[in-house]
Amino acid sequence: MAKTLLITGGCGFIGSNFIIYLIENFDYKIINLDALTYAGNPENLISVENSEKYSFVKADIRDRDTLEKIIKNDKIDGIINFAAESHVDRSIMDARPFIDTNVIGTMNLMDMARKYEVPRFLQVSTDEVYGSLGDTGLFTEESHIQPNSPYSASKASADHLVMAYNHTYGFPAVITRCSNNYGPMQFPEKLIPLMISNAREDKSLPVYGDGMNIRDWIHVHDHNSAVLRVFEKGNIGEVYNVGGNSEKPNIEIVKRILSTMNKPESLITYVKDRPGHDRRYAIDATKIKNEIGWEPEIQFEQGIEDTIKWYLDNQKWVDNVRSGAYLEYYTKQYGNK
Repeated sequence: MAKTLLITGGCGFIGSNFIIYLIENFDYKIINLDALTYAGNPENLISVENSEKYSFVKADIRDRDTLEKIIKNDKIDGIINFAAESHVDRSIMDARPFIDTNVIGTMNLMDMARKYEVPRFLQVSTDEVYGSLGDTGLFTEESHIQPNSPYSASKASADHLVMAYNHTYGFPAVITRCSNNYGPMQFPEKLIPLMISNAREDKSLPVYGDGMNIRDWIHVHDHNSAVLRVFEKGNIGEVYNVGGNSEKPNIEIVKRILSTMNKPESLITYVKDRPGHDRRYAIDATKIKNEIGWEPEIQFEQGIEDTIKWYLDNQKWVDNVRSGAYLEYYTKQYGNK
């Protein structure tokens, strides 16, 4: 009998790609719980919404009563928590939603999972909890937690809470901390889709500071294969770093996009750096490789070309996201459910 997973935040970029990956390749029944905030797009899941293995619930992880009803009424074999406020710039403008969703929401999920004895919980986190690296070195699972933005502080707080529940209650949790994702269906406020969209329209491409902030880039499909592997095989109470082995400065990414699209570098506009902008992230993913045999498969050079092509081929999706028209799809498809 197929196991039932509760996926929170499943209409977002990473979550929707994960659900499609599961339904197309594995025998899991999926309950997708999403509040459909600005970055939650039900259109992402059109390809699987009629699957017998998929159901959708519009709900917020801050709502304990609704969470309890769902977890009580369905035999949940595991929870994977993608639900999060995740944009650093937005957290600088207003930190409260990040605390409410990323910390309180995670606590709510764990409380209900404990109450109804859900046997497995995976918290999807970020390498940003480690803060900023110097010119050398890599983040390991033993690196100090030193968040530098309200967003990363909220994720670090949630991670500490998850580990405290594991230590105090024996709560069956694991954590993944991943580097920067890219790929199809990413909300166009993030670097890569923003630059692709602006370049397509010959608009200026805003680059923070000198553009030399370095990130380790991983394709969302590789990230999701790691999440599933950790969920199935990771050791309870452990953290697993997930990286793409592909460090790139932001300006290199921007120039590659322009080159691929045959657009001039004169479109680049350097803008004032954001407060507290971390200089470098880089992941040591030795532990996940040695313990459960996971490694990334998609080379950045191919992955970025495929991603650019996806956005150029799916301009209607981009337009709908920018205008908010994707929410009309939810109303038509699900009514007031």
